Amino acid sequence: MKYLPVLFLGLILIGCDAINKDTRVIKLAHGLDIEHPVHKGMEYMAEKVKENSGGKLQINIYPSGQLGQERELLELMQIGSIEITKVSAAALENFVPSYKVLGLPYIYRNQEHRFAVWDGPIGEKLLAEGADYLMRGLCFYDAGSRSFYTKDKPIKNPSDLNGMKIRVMNSVTAFDMVKALGASPTPISFGELYTALQQGIVDGAENNAPSFYTSHHYEVCKYYSIDEHSAQPDVLLINSSLWNDLSIQEKKWLKDAVDASVIEQRILWKESVEYCLEQVKAAGVEVIYPDKEPFQKKVDPLYEQFKDDPVISKLIQEIRDQK
Repeated sequence: MKYLPVLFLGLILIGCDAINKDTRVIKLAHGLDIEHPVHKGMEYMAEKVKENSGGKLQINIYPSGQLGQERELLELMQIGSIEITKVSAAALENFVPSYKVLGLPYIYRNQEHRFAVWDGPIGEKLLAEGADYLMRGLCFYDAGSRSFYTKDKPIKNPSDLNGMKIRVMNSVTAFDMVKALGASPTPISFGELYTALQQGIVDGAENNAPSFYTSHHYEVCKYYSIDEHSAQPDVLLINSSLWNDLSIQEKKWLKDAVDASVIEQRILWKESVEYCLEQVKAAGVEVIYPDKEPFQKKVDPLYEQFKDDPVISKLIQEIRDQK
């Protein structure tokens, strides 16, 4: 899919959502399919905003990459052509380096631990750090755990990855992790990945079960190895200038809706993972549950590179200390 240049698209979007004097309409764009549980969580949030405000604050959602993929959407938000977007935490590493800690492999003990990190003081601090780049975080949506899916052979231990080309997000953390496991990291936009898999540009990728299913990548990749190497959340972001322009009442309407949507989205996520795994199995995908310990041992040295980074090393320790 071809995208219009960001500045030109920005001009098109100006004035798209007519606003009368009693209603503020906010544009939210993202790259996910409408069946994805994160999209459904944002739909729930938009409904709650409208309900909370009695229609005075409304959110119009543009899903499925209609306005571009993550990088384009971040740029559109920065120039104010859209006001809210949702991107993976990995996409924010180049703007706010602290976000890379959320993608470190096996940093969380379990699901309860990672929710405690995202919902507590550590998460609040990270969400606030993007404000200087016009990217104020509103919340973390659960994007589950990322695992490998491949075309020609299953991944049962790290040695199976040797020499394979694995698509990764444009994230230094993801690059380093895949290299540590013996594969060749290859950055490709999510919207172009299906074709890249078909054409053999990459041998596989890594993602969560709902994304594997809703993207139809299971039609090409018949092996899904659930090693759960990382659990990067999706981040809901608002243009900082718009946030500052909202009244105290509007901020409350929005924040209450966002908080409610986090709870709802996590329920939807759990249901979706179960459903998507059933569907890919029915489509002939072999789902493998490898021993995670060999993978953990291979990536442990990655933590050494942060020992002289006071910010990241402090965050790592805070996450490990989180109850």
